Amino acid sequence: QENISNFDLVMESDEGTFMPSGLGFTGSAEAQDIMKEVMALLQPINVTAVYDGADGTDISYWMRDGVPGASLRDDLSKYFWFHHSEGDTMTVQDPKQMNLCAAVWTVVSYVIADMEEMLPR
Repeated sequence: QENISNFDLVMESDEGTFMPSGLGFTGSAEAQDIMKEVMALLQPINVTAVYDGADGTDISYWMRDGVPGASLRDDLSKYFWFHHSEGDTMTVQDPKQMNLCAAVWTVVSYVIADMEEMLPR
């Protein structure tokens, strides 16, 4: 709690690594506008959407205390085919979709970390 002002953005990806469509985002309107600009950089891979509301038990405590948060949104149609089952292994992953998910987090992480100012709260 004493270091919460050092956190610029908390992120969670807990819905698999299927075809991404964008990020859910929780934060101020000004921070959401910045996040939309960041996501526009992902136009070449067609993953630009910013949805209202990040979710995830791993980031909810920080967001509740005002830290902006983002969660990956992707195609959940096959999520429960594998999630918490014997089939939940790397062999069922689609490498292209997993790479697209990684690209989203890489771009967002890099750009936000490289900004001169923190995301507005």
